[in-house]
Amino acid sequence: MFGAAVTSTLRPVLTLSLPQHHSISSPAQTPKTAATAPQPWLPSPELLAQYPVLRHLHSCESMRQLRQIHANAVTTGIARDNFVAARILAFAALSPVGSLPYASLLFCRSHRPDAFMANTLLRAYALSPEPAEALIFYVGLLDGDFVYGFPDVHTFPLLLRACSEVGSLSLGEGLHSQAVKMGCAGHIPIQNFLVHMYASCGSLESARRVFDAMSEFDDASVNIMMGGYMKGGRFDGARSLFDAMAQRDAVSWSVLINGYVKNSFFKQGLELFRDMLLEKVEPNESVLVNVLSACAHLGAVEQGKWVEGYVMKNNNKKKKNIKLTVRVGTALIDTYLKCGFAEDAFRVFDRMEEKNAMTWTAMIGGLAVNGRGRDALKLFAQMEMQKVRPNEVTFIGVLNACSHAGLVEDGLSYFHSMTEVYELKPNVHHYCCLVDLYGRTGLLDKAEAVIKSMPMEPNSAVLGSLLNSCRIHGNLKLGEQVGKQLLQMEPNHSGRYVLLSNLYAANRRWQDVADLRRLMKERGVTKTPGSSFIDLKGAIHEFIAGDRFHPQSEKIYAMLDEMTRKLRMAGHQPNKGQVLIDMDEEEKETALFHHSEKLAIAFGLINSDPGVTIRITKNLRVCADCHSATKLISRIYNREIVVRDRSRFHHFCNGSCSCDDFW
Repeated sequence: MFGAAVTSTLRPVLTLSLPQHHSISSPAQTPKTAATAPQPWLPSPELLAQYPVLRHLHSCESMRQLRQIHANAVTTGIARDNFVAARILAFAALSPVGSLPYASLLFCRSHRPDAFMANTLLRAYALSPEPAEALIFYVGLLDGDFVYGFPDVHTFPLLLRACSEVGSLSLGEGLHSQAVKMGCAGHIPIQNFLVHMYASCGSLESARRVFDAMSEFDDASVNIMMGGYMKGGRFDGARSLFDAMAQRDAVSWSVLINGYVKNSFFKQGLELFRDMLLEKVEPNESVLVNVLSACAHLGAVEQGKWVEGYVMKNNNKKKKNIKLTVRVGTALIDTYLKCGFAEDAFRVFDRMEEKNAMTWTAMIGGLAVNGRGRDALKLFAQMEMQKVRPNEVTFIGVLNACSHAGLVEDGLSYFHSMTEVYELKPNVHHYCCLVDLYGRTGLLDKAEAVIKSMPMEPNSAVLGSLLNSCRIHGNLKLGEQVGKQLLQMEPNHSGRYVLLSNLYAANRRWQDVADLRRLMKERGVTKTPGSSFIDLKGAIHEFIAGDRFHPQSEKIYAMLDEMTRKLRMAGHQPNKGQVLIDMDEEEKETALFHHSEKLAIAFGLINSDPGVTIRITKNLRVCADCHSATKLISRIYNREIVVRDRSRFHHFCNGSCSCDDFW
């Protein structure tokens, strides 16, 4: 029989090859069919007249009420009617207050289960946190071979969605073969899900073969194929499909913009967003969130402000897609805090009518990174007062806030509160915060003790935090021990070599510095070049160390000379230990003054009015010399200078920094 044939195909794969579930779909890429989120079912007046029980089902608000409705249906005998049984099962399976185990029990005890009931349960499994259960349930049904009319054309989209979610190409290929044998592989919804499945499982060639073989397709088909290309990094393929579309809707633009942003092509994402608006296409929530993410990564706060203005202007016009939703508001908060604009983040936060745990978490974590630890802790207290339950990520922000504020005892108290009051299990990130908390205050022995007492192996972030603390506090012995351990753990991570080299150079151990450079060369490890970005009037300018390609290069280096003279007059002594090559002292000094952040600061001083804050984004950790120099520059030129480096924000003002010289 057909069931036995397909079971023999799928069962070995399900038993041996089913990978752990991982979510890889996005709303823009998932086909819109019966496999997507359920819509409420409204019975017609005729059906209500024929089946009065449906009236109670339509107003049902809990599983307790559903059990009463079901019991009444069994008592009166109407539960033997498949239409009624299917509706009760659908409520249990798909309602927010339903119960999937109860729905499964209803199916097993059903008098005559049919394809509609089986597909309903499949749909619930496919949308559940464990979509692999849909595939297991399917094979079980085929083994029994007792469901009338099953499988049918509505079954395969559900199964293919589940395959996409678990990332099993072999299972997807088996289902494709079954659809062909049943003669339903030519249905557009099934073809769309086949394209989605192959693309999600990394087989773009198979996805394209199915796409090219389609006798007819709709915009959804093209959007799915574009989404697959973007996910696989094949941007040219996605763009060629996009450009060939006669009409492009919001979803088409969304697929491309979101794909660029998620692949870290932030500038391209923003450029496409501008094109979208010029075409007068209204962006959806997903596009707005991803555009704000791009602004946050680039430090493009002016563009983020423009997006906020656009949202608020259209929000007031009650436009369908453009609203200050929880997701958009949280993304705005995240953007402002990642650009160093805490007050703007507070303004958006206070304006939001609805907030969730992630909104509070974004504020708390962002304030901590901006050096406003005490403000973050005050906000956490408000969060608790408003009965919003914090999650694991919230406590990472709280512990970071304690670290930035130097509140060791408070940090330990919050750590215990997380485990004892909220019953949250600490993960490696929380222990990393504790190591940073002790390390910042110079308690390196206690930081080391935390690492030794961790219930899991310390990762590179934990050891990297301790190594950085050793660099700050000059503990060469412990730093060398941790640094060598890190080099074994991450032999290709250039940052680990640089941090250990800094420690050696600060202690004038030039032979060790040279040995590390030789080791990097032998392993083929190259140092990530430092680059700094500055957003000026909506345009992003990028500088690298020693950069002379900027159109204003001559003016920039003239300003550097002026800055150098004024720094010397103010008593600045270049930190030549930051130069990891044993060269002439004068050459070291010149190399230090050509670092990318100093070039960006010089550019900012030239091109902005006196008193205007200069904001810079650095891709690496700010070096010690640039840090001390920037503190003095902020006082000499009476400017606030905000630098976002790889690990935190530095707010330089009147000769001091918000990080208290620990970074």
